[in-house]
Amino acid sequence: MHPVSIAGGAVALREFTPDDVDAILKVYGDPTVVEHLSFEPRNREQVAATLTGVIEAGAADPRTEYSLAVVARESAEAIGFARLAIDAQHPGQSSGQLGFALATGHWRRGLGTETVRLLLRLGFEELNLYRLWGARSPDNTASARLMTNLGMIEEGRIRGHIRVNDAWRDSVVHSILRPEWPGTPAEQ
Repeated sequence: MHPVSIAGGAVALREFTPDDVDAILKVYGDPTVVEHLSFEPRNREQVAATLTGVIEAGAADPRTEYSLAVVARESAEAIGFARLAIDAQHPGQSSGQLGFALATGHWRRGLGTETVRLLLRLGFEELNLYRLWGARSPDNTASARLMTNLGMIEEGRIRGHIRVNDAWRDSVVHSILRPEWPGTPAEQ
């Protein structure tokens, strides 16, 4: 499925372009934004390489990675990075992992909730996946509230899951199944 374009009320998701580097540098280069992510702040060259990679991955057939720009509909400015990666390690899987990050100037306005809601819509309604999940830092209480408010169930903790800033960090996993998604018809 390419290109992807999904609109919500205040934000939309669209494919990245090379012109998005400076906007995403405001996200991935900000230590406050990446505090709970799985990597340290990135410089402009690293962000450009990331966008080159996700643009190439977006053209893959079959496509298993949907890394998309979060765009403020009022300004058409890229304000964040949203990702849905299909779990393709086993032929019986029908799941995908969600993640997102927004520039700090766009926090606490409901835009993160809307971004994840659009990712859930993409996964369940467009890609017909059965399970969507996300992992968060145990200290990221804002993400815990966001996922819980969207109906995602906290499944548990993965100990020593990732190494960031020269230390091992746990992750907490939340998930939602297609029958639990409010947009799913009752007969499914």
